[in-house]
Amino acid sequence: MRKRPIITIDGPAGAGKSTIARLLADWLSFIYLDTGALYRAAAYDLTRKGYPNSKAGLPELCERMQIKVTNQGGQLHVFVNGDDVTMKIRTEAIGLLASRISAIPEVRRALLSVQRGVAADGGVVAEGRDMGTVVFADAEIKFFLDASAAERAGRRYRELLEKGDSASLQDVQSDLLLRDRLDRERPIAPLVVPPDAIRIDSTNQTIAQVIDRMKDVIEQRFRNRP
Repeated sequence: MRKRPIITIDGPAGAGKSTIARLLADWLSFIYLDTGALYRAAAYDLTRKGYPNSKAGLPELCERMQIKVTNQGGQLHVFVNGDDVTMKIRTEAIGLLASRISAIPEVRRALLSVQRGVAADGGVVAEGRDMGTVVFADAEIKFFLDASAAERAGRRYRELLEKGDSASLQDVQSDLLLRDRLDRERPIAPLVVPPDAIRIDSTNQTIAQVIDRMKDVIEQRFRNRP
């Protein structure tokens, strides 16, 4: 048994996973693992190498992919071949490509060891699409965070505006629905609710309410640990 547990939060884009996972990790003094950022980093790296215009040599491209995550002052930083790409990967185009390449076995294999390496000793809050079903199927505590498509699109739209990016709500929702379909229909590790996960709908809940619900579950599980 790990000295400290692994907590997973799966769910669709825009459900609030990143914010919630980061706050939970801070509360527990755990590592926050944003796996979506890893796939975005992979998409960014492949784009710079000519993908998807040319798919030739994709396995070799993935083998040479060097992705690393570090925790700097409580903030997750993602590096590709030594370059900090934390902010560069936060575009809708990179997000959409990340959903597309997440079904490619070579990409998943390249990132699986990175993810499991971060959580080797436990003490991690990991969020993504298949954390509780594939990457950390043995996690002690699993959540599935969801929200309506309209709510998720609205959140993403406001985030883009706050960053100064131009976007239309309609385009954001269309991209989000496409990502949902890609995530749920991909043949490898599709987005599903882990059978042993606690499902939370954040549509009409504040961040504080969702956090309090998760804290209650975590505290109860910790009390029951041998």
